[in-house]
Amino acid sequence: MILPAAPASLIGPDGQPLFGRYAGQVDQFDWPRLASPYARNAVWRRFHHKRWHYIALGTERIFCAVAIVDVGWTSTAFAYAFDRDDGDMLANFSQDGLPGLSATLADNAAGASRFKTRRSDIAIDSPEPGRYRLALRCDYLEIDAEFGPGTAPLLLACGAAAKGSVHATQKSTAMPVTGQVRTFRDEYDLAGGVASFDYSNGLLARETAWRWASGHNLEVGFNLQAGYFGANENALWLDGQLHALGPAHFLYDNSDPLSRWHIFTEDDQLELYFTPEGARRENKNLVVAASRYLQPIGTFSGWVRTAPDAPKRMVNQLVGVTEDHSSRW
Repeated sequence: MILPAAPASLIGPDGQPLFGRYAGQVDQFDWPRLASPYARNAVWRRFHHKRWHYIALGTERIFCAVAIVDVGWTSTAFAYAFDRDDGDMLANFSQDGLPGLSATLADNAAGASRFKTRRSDIAIDSPEPGRYRLALRCDYLEIDAEFGPGTAPLLLACGAAAKGSVHATQKSTAMPVTGQVRTFRDEYDLAGGVASFDYSNGLLARETAWRWASGHNLEVGFNLQAGYFGANENALWLDGQLHALGPAHFLYDNSDPLSRWHIFTEDDQLELYFTPEGARRENKNLVVAASRYLQPIGTFSGWVRTAPDAPKRMVNQLVGVTEDHSSRW
């Protein structure tokens, strides 16, 4: 199913959220306008409003991911650079910010997000419609990247959040990227690679968990999630068009996360096997909050299709990530 165009707002005149999957962009996530049963008071929203801005950059030689996260009462950021030739994690930066000071999160996917401390400076912005920039300076890693415009529409998804209220996400598939990644070992040219982003904004439960998979090139891309958001954001980009996918299943040995993953959707439109090349792991326990995070980097092979009776399109060594994440935030 090809997705309908995005609405001007995710909240209707009656205060009800416009649940669904759409192609396009929305400018505002105006959760204070929500009406019952999704409305929450200002204090609840202060501690349950979660936003993150995530960028992925991939070439044949290197894969990088950068995220700025605002959890309502504090903030955090991470960045890593992974050498795909030898499986080395060249840089693995993570830092918690000062509440209300270190992070500024955009109001939408085209806005500006920043995380700045004495040790680090990460800036994401969009200098013009459809074009994006990432500038990063932190320990052992510098990135200057520009990407877009893409040839396929953005995914906009809105739905109920398990044990929370409402969540929405705006995601891209692959866009051509230029720029450089600089590490202690070498400089990496991003030309010929691809970039993608994930901007998410919602009112989530204190205990939130999910599994996620994302892989993209200029012909095919997909986004899959199983957990607190159900199948709301599951989608396939193929030949410039955006299609809905059904609920996804992630099968892997969590005692050996670098073993092969098997991922498929219930609608018989996607079946992939993911072979990890390495992984970023981080576990935090801050008493009032905790996080268990695993993001393997690797390649997907298998097939996708736009309908259960459509021809299968083979996928061969498509670079991307999977994720297994649980948070008490």
